[in-house]
Order: sequence, then structure tokens, then C-alpha cells
Amino acid sequence: MRAPFPSDTFLLESDLAVELHARFVSEQPIVDYHTHLSAEAMAENRRFRSITEIWLDGDHYKWRAMRANGIEERLCSQGASDWERFEAWARTVPETLLNPLYQWTHMELRRPFGIDLLLGEDTARTVFERCNARLQEDDFRALGLLETFGVAVVCTTDDPVSSLEHHELLAARLDPKTQVYPTWRPDRAIEVDDPGAWNLWIRELEAASGISIGSFRSLMEALDRRHASFKAHGCRASDHGLQTIPSESFLDADLETSFGELRLGRPLVRERALAFKSGLLYRLALMDHERGFVQQFHLGALRNVSRRLLRSLGPNVGGDTIGDFEMAAPLARFLDALDSRGALPKTVLFNLNPRDNDLMATMAGSFQDGTTPGKMQYGPAWWFLDQRDGIEAQLRALANSGLLSRFLGMTTDSRSFLSYSRHDYFRRILCNFVGESARRGLVPHDVELLGPLVRRVAFENARDYFGFALGSKAR
Repeated sequence: MRAPFPSDTFLLESDLAVELHARFVSEQPIVDYHTHLSAEAMAENRRFRSITEIWLDGDHYKWRAMRANGIEERLCSQGASDWERFEAWARTVPETLLNPLYQWTHMELRRPFGIDLLLGEDTARTVFERCNARLQEDDFRALGLLETFGVAVVCTTDDPVSSLEHHELLAARLDPKTQVYPTWRPDRAIEVDDPGAWNLWIRELEAASGISIGSFRSLMEALDRRHASFKAHGCRASDHGLQTIPSESFLDADLETSFGELRLGRPLVRERALAFKSGLLYRLALMDHERGFVQQFHLGALRNVSRRLLRSLGPNVGGDTIGDFEMAAPLARFLDALDSRGALPKTVLFNLNPRDNDLMATMAGSFQDGTTPGKMQYGPAWWFLDQRDGIEAQLRALANSGLLSRFLGMTTDSRSFLSYSRHDYFRRILCNFVGESARRGLVPHDVELLGPLVRRVAFENARDYFGFALGSKAR
């Protein structure tokens, strides 16, 4: 008889790690402060048609693995029936041994579905039918799944032109188990390299804001009106997905001139485009500071490197990779310009290239100002790095150069309602990291000293940093 995988002590390699996990973090609520979950799906409390929809639709992690396993595209992202696609994924799972996908897959089968079978071609039909049967239960609808996982807060990712109508419906619920808030993501305002697409978005912004946008000044007025609306809907943070921070010098007159060129559909030369992006990002940061938003920066992705995938499927389909952009100097200039003005918001820095771990940890430390514990945050391991080695490397860099005790902890950055197993995955790695430090004599072997640290990183720090009114589950 094969032992269940993962076991109850999965990733916990010492008695101290087991105790830290069981006593201090396993039952703590989840604050997922950066996700790509659908507010519409939550507002309608969607019932999922099958395990294929909730597991494979939009999951480019799985699509990449399936392509690498020789699975044709119609079975990965689109085209085939739910059973055909699931069966193709089941055939791939045994090939993902030692990839985190193997661990995540079986964590998600175990919780919430209660399935201990190892997924493969021989068990595919049984797992498919058992999962689909559970998905017909009310507890397996969108909000029920969040409650099952103990998710107290979800922050979605929203364009400034979003009506936020689904957030209004979610906010109107009486005594919700899971609070849901929008996050301001103004990337399309900065993406001026394609003037045609940018102008189409400007028209959407005009409609959403009710402001005719004929100048850079009116662009900022429209953005500010939408920013205020996000604040009124409970938004606490912005987010930016950039290769690197644009932080070149700019003049207001040049911003107006460049705006006029863009509105005429004329592309800007590289230097003027970079100055325009720099001026716009700086002003967006000032908005965040004025309204008390946390600004988050996801840096270092080289996106859409496969033109074949981009043409056939669009963006966010697994055609992205780690980039090797210049990070330190432009990021330092941007943060310093805000800091010198006394207008640097709380900031979370995410890197995708692991070479930048220590860079980000030390950069965050350079701009702490004593006003807020952990004001400047080196964010959790992200995207290609949110596996055991990447998580441990991020924890180590932060512990070496900053205060691990003030760290915000895990966020899923996910489109899947089943990804909350990754919070437990992170919490187990965290407890093991701390337990191993005690085993090596680097910290006292004292559960009453170390327990509050892992509890704060697992839940309390994120709650307090973003200002959510939630209680901790002390044990």
C-alpha cells in the first residue's frame, strides 16, 4: 500500500519544523494580496463545469509542461474536449517528477478534493470523475473554495478602465467570509510602444472617467479620477508589470509634446518614449502616496518571446521567460526621486531573475525610513521562482540583508481557485527554513521564540501592512 503523497510532514524535515507548522501557521487565514482571480467569477459564485476548467483553463504553467512532453496545442490550451485535455495532463504528470507541478498537483487533489491517488494515465478517469462530482457541491463553487482554503482576503488585478461592477456586488455581501478588493494596474497607460493600441485604450479611459483626453494634463486628470474610484472601492495597492523601472529625466513640456505625437499615432523614438514612461510612472507613484496605496513592482519578465504563440493564442500563454535587464540604477533613481520628495509609498519589489535576489533585498533596505515597520518590502519568490529552491533563496537573501520577521509572505499571483495549496507549500518551506536554522545553531531552538515569527510571516504582517481588519488564529 503506497503512503499518501504528499504526506502530512511534506517538506518538514525536523520535529521543530513540524511543530512550527502545526501550532503557528497551518490554520492561519490567507491574505492573498496579489492575484489574477476573476472578480466576475467570485461575484456570480461560479460553479465550474469540470476539473479541466478550474485546472487547465488559463494555466500556462501546465501548458508549458505539456508542450515539453510532446502534447499538441489543442490538448493544452484549447480545442479539445474537457476529458481529452485532462487525460493529456494526466499523462504528463508522471513526467513532471521533481518539478513543483508534481507536488502542487497532488496537494490540490488532496485538498480540497480528498484524493490521495497519484495522477497518471491509469488513474485519470477515476480522478476526473471524482473531482467533477465534488465540483457540483456548493462548497466547491468559487466562493466556497476560497472559504475551504481559509482565504480571508483576495486582491484582484484591475485595469483603470474597469467598471468595478463585480467588486460592488462582492462588497455588498453581508458578513463575507472572504473580502475582495481591486488592485490598480495601469500598465496599459505606460505601454506607448504601440501607439495604435495605446490610443484604443485612451478611448476606453475617456469613457470610464468621463474626461476628454486631449493633453498629458487631462490624461493625468482621467487617471486620477479612476484612481479615486478605486480607492472608494477599497483598493489598497497598485501593481506594475515592467521589464525594468523607467526613471530617466523628463520635462513637463516634453511630456505634452510626446503625448500629442502619440495621439496622432506616431511612435516615439526610444529616448522620448523612455522619458514619457518615466514621467507617467513618477506621477502615478505620487497618486499612490497621496491615497495611501502600496505600490508593487513585478520586474524582469521578458514576455512573448515566442511570436508563434503570441500570434496564435495571444499573451499570457506560456511564451515568457526570465529576462536580464538592468535593474539597480534605474530602480534606485526612481525610489530616490520619490524619497527625496517625502513621497515614497510603501513599496513591494518582486524580481524574476534570481541573480537579482540580493540586489532587491539591499535596495529595499536602502529606503527604509523608520515610519512603518517593513515599509520597503522585498517581495516573495515570483513566477518561475515560486518553487522550493526559489523560495528558500528569497528567504535567505532577505534574512541576510533585512528583517525576515517583517516579511509579507506568500501571494499566489494566480488565476486558479485551486492555487491556495501554494500558501501551505510556502508555509511548510518557511517552517522548515527556520527549523533548519535552529538545527544548525544559527538561532535558538526555542519554539516559543520562533513560532510568532513564522505566524507573522504567514499571515499577520500582510494583514497589518495592507490594513485589513482580520483576526489571527493563535494556538
